[in-house]
Amino acid sequence: MSSQFDASEFIDDDFQAARKASAAAAANPFAAASAEPAPTREEVDTRVGEMQQKLTELKRAQQELERERSSLEETRRRQLEFTTGRQEMVQHLTRGVGLLGEAEFAARRDAEQMAKALEGMRDALIKVQAIQEETWTKDNFNVELTRALTTVENARMEWNASRLKFPVLSVPDAVEAAAPPSSEHPIETVLQQKSYAELCKLGLALTWPLALAALAIFVVLLLR
Repeated sequence: MSSQFDASEFIDDDFQAARKASAAAAANPFAAASAEPAPTREEVDTRVGEMQQKLTELKRAQQELERERSSLEETRRRQLEFTTGRQEMVQHLTRGVGLLGEAEFAARRDAEQMAKALEGMRDALIKVQAIQEETWTKDNFNVELTRALTTVENARMEWNASRLKFPVLSVPDAVEAAAPPSSEHPIETVLQQKSYAELCKLGLALTWPLALAALAIFVVLLLR
């Protein structure tokens, strides 16, 4: 059998208190409004001062953020400059290393060939200069002559081979047969060699067209 019903077990005290407060506020609406007094002038001034201080702090924080943003932008610009400059220099230096490497290899190869050619020409020069014709005798004349011709021919071959490899050897010698100096004033020299009669004839031959033109003008003037 179930126990008898107890109505007190289902009563919510908080709900009942809130219900009574709502009913009282509805009955006297001006009583709740008069619970909080109006702010005084000192409180308003204090509140305004607090707001002004907060605004000052916010402006200071804004300025600090602006400086930080400018610093970050400068850092970003420098990073971009570093990245771009690094890529550019890597590209240029890689190309330069390749080009100079090839040029250095070619120069070393040319230098080695030039050293060999120089050594060969020195040896040929020493051999040619070592030929002593005054030591030849009637008995060994033909042998020494053949040997000397062979030495000279080998030297000529060395010289021609070096000229083909190095164009600087093909430059003509600085010492050449000088041409006879020409006169700076050939006309004056010719005139000095002429006699007075010849000079008169030469002057007449040069000026007769002018004299003829002057005579024609004079005749035309007379006819007018």
